[in-house]
Order: sequence, then structure tokens, then C-alpha cells
Amino acid sequence: STIRSRPVQAMKKTLKKNVVVAGGESRGGGQGFLETVGKKLVPALAGVCVGLASMHDAASLAATQTVLRFPASSNPEVFEAQKALVQSWTIVRDSFVDSSKNDFPRKWENELTEALARTVSDGDNVEAAYGEIESMLETVGDPYTRFVNPKEFKDFRVKNDGELQGVGLLIASEPGSGRLVVLSPIDGSPAAKAGILPGDEIAFINGRPTRGVMDGDKASGYLRGRHGTSVTVKLARRSPQIPGVPGRPEYRGMAPSVKWRQVKLVRDDIILSPVYSEIITDKVPDGKDGGQTKERKTGYIKLTSFNQQAGSEMEKAIKDLKSEGADRFILDLRNNPGGLVNAGLDIAGMWLKPQSVVLHTVTQDGSGQTIRLGENANQLADDPLVVLVNENSASASEILAGALQDNRRAQLLGSQTFGKGKIQSVFELGQGGSGGALFVTVAKYQTPSHRNIDSVGIAPDKMCGYDVQSASFAGTD
Repeated sequence: STIRSRPVQAMKKTLKKNVVVAGGESRGGGQGFLETVGKKLVPALAGVCVGLASMHDAASLAATQTVLRFPASSNPEVFEAQKALVQSWTIVRDSFVDSSKNDFPRKWENELTEALARTVSDGDNVEAAYGEIESMLETVGDPYTRFVNPKEFKDFRVKNDGELQGVGLLIASEPGSGRLVVLSPIDGSPAAKAGILPGDEIAFINGRPTRGVMDGDKASGYLRGRHGTSVTVKLARRSPQIPGVPGRPEYRGMAPSVKWRQVKLVRDDIILSPVYSEIITDKVPDGKDGGQTKERKTGYIKLTSFNQQAGSEMEKAIKDLKSEGADRFILDLRNNPGGLVNAGLDIAGMWLKPQSVVLHTVTQDGSGQTIRLGENANQLADDPLVVLVNENSASASEILAGALQDNRRAQLLGSQTFGKGKIQSVFELGQGGSGGALFVTVAKYQTPSHRNIDSVGIAPDKMCGYDVQSASFAGTD
């Protein structure tokens, strides 16, 4: 689970103000210049990063500084990587949940010295310099504390914000042919309104050919853009099926019939809803003599992730299903990897009574905190509830499932969950995350009954399904 990202935008100014530079740039002899990094600089940077501390004045900095000498690169891009490395080191030192235990402080200080030295020995290799951040973080021993490059962080923000500006197409590159095909248009999007269908090939984007040239990521870069701007796509419709599905005419030796169409799409705000819901209707005995039956309606809700839209979309789904007559619910958290902690707490409040305990946390200093719903929490449904989980239900999914189970609000069905009992905070590096981001484990959590689920998972009330280890999968959903 993650807490919302925290910007670290004043880093560059802080470095300029507080790093004492001795010497000058290299003039081709391989000699770098020396930097002085004081012990008071680290808390100062942490203050910028986390927004908790004020800047230290120059007198106190000079009085307590310890000199760390390393040859800084004359390559501006490598030097930026070195600054990002110092920044990352500082964030972990002051935020990582286990940073005060055992001999972590001493080891971590040595890691900074060694990692900075390696950035110089890597020469002008910018990628290798940034790779030293990842290498340094690996020594923490926590797989969830990690560096995310700018591109990956941009994708993360789209998924967690749950919105983007574009045309609303889910696309993929067909491996065999290199065709760029539509998997699905998003309901209500410009693409859906234009009549684009699953299986359509996007042959050209603004006159640029796509086949064998663009993968899904590159094409998405052309299709996304500011609200109100336009993009022109040329489509080829060869059959009503998605390419690769048996039954296409050309697979039976028939010549494909291709229909070409060009569409101008005006970009709009696209909401990526993580919620799917529907009414399941069945017949049950009415309890009267004569063997009559009555109709029973069950509300089914599938939650795929805990992004910024999850709370509002879940609220809408519950209200809509109740208005259609649902008097019991199935909440499907299978294959939900988690997401934002706040989204999980919001959704817990829709199913639990006010002031219910949702989780307990343990932070860096060893102190604990009990997180419970407010007395004005808005419970939307107290109807019977079953929650479906499996081995891929993780993080915020486990927070929600554990809270519902421990409060005896719902029964869990399925298989043992993943077992991620840690919470990360996201620290943006550079202006608006332009330098990527750092994911740092800042707390551990337990369920309301104080179960520690990390690396263990949550056992459902009833095991069901099949032996996934003996199953053979042709692909991934």
C-alpha cells in the first residue's frame, strides 16, 4: 500500500545553498572537484523532502559539519544522478521504518560513500550512475523500498490518479504481425463515441505508420494529450473478432475483407474506473407452501485497484446496486495488488460501522497507532457480505479484507492472500517527479485483531477454488 506522493522540489536550491564546493571542474585530467556534505545538511535535505524540518542556518551548519569528500562528475547528467543519490540516501535514512535498528545507521553511511565513488568509476555512463541508486537501495533488504525511473513513475501516477487526458483506448501490439490493435475502448470516451471497436487495427496516427514501428507505449504517447486537442487515426477493420482469436476469415483460408476508416478524435479527460458491478439474479424458495419461488438479487462488485477514483466509484456502485434491489453483496478483491491506503480506508468506511478499527501501524520510532473510522463515517451497506480473495490479493486489499474479517462484517472466500504487511510513502524526485520517485517503507501494519500478515497473508474463512500450482495457464488475464 502507498501513501500519496510527497514532492521534493526544493532539492536543487538546497544543494546549491548548503553544499560547500572546493576546487573546480575537471579540465580533462580525470580529477573531479570535492564536495563537503555536513551532518546538518542531511536533516536539512530531509526537511525539504518530507516537509517536516526547517532549514538550518549557515552558522550551525559550519559548526557541526563532517566532511565527506568524493570526486564529483564534470558531466552535468551524472552530477544530477549524484545529487539524486544523496537525496535518496537522505530520505531512506530519515523515513525507512527500520532505519534506527541495530547497526543500520553505520552501514547506511558507508553505503553512501561507496555508491558515490562508483558513480565516478562508471565514467560518463548516466544510466549506470542512476543504477547506483538501485544498487544502494538493495542493501536495505526491503524489496518494497525502491527507485522508480521517470517513465515508470509517470505510468504509476496515471494508474493511481485514475485519470488521464487522451482518447480512451486500450491497445496492444500483436506479436506476430506487429499490428497495433484495439483491445477495448473505454466507455464514454471519444474513441467509444466514434464507434471504434475491439479488434480494429490502428494503422496510422497523425499520418505516422504504426505497424512494426510502434508498440503500445509509444502509440499511447501520441494518443494522449491535452484536453481539447485532436489526433487523427486511420483504422483497418478486418473482422469483428479481436486479432489472434480463432475464427477470423483469413484463418480459414478466406481472403480478409478490409474496411478502412479515418477518424479525428478530440482528446478528453478519461476516468479509469477500477470498479465493475452488476446484479446477479437467481430464484429461491419463497418459504410458503406450494413450492413457489421468489427472485433474489445479489450485488457483485469487482475492485481491481485502490486508486484515487476507487472510493467514489465504489460508493456509486453500492448505491446503484441497492437501488436495483440488491440485498446482499459479493466484493471481489481477487488479483487486486492494492494501491492507496486512503482509498482502502474510505472503502472500509462504506461497509463497517463508525469507529470500527481498521488497522494498527508501527512506525520508524517503534510507536504504534490504531487507525479507526470516525464517528461520522458513512456506512452505505450493512447487508450480508462475502469477500473473494486469492494469492494475488495484496497490500490495501489485505487491509480491507482483514478489517472486514476481524470486525466480523464479512466472510472471506478463496485462497491465502499475498502477505504484504508494509506501507510505502512515495517521494517525488525533481520537479513534479521529473527525476523519478523513491518508494520507501515507512510503516508496518497489523489487522484489527493484531495479526501480523507480512509474508504470511490472510487465511480465508472458507478455502475454495482449485490447486493453482497444478493448473496450466496459456496466458495471463
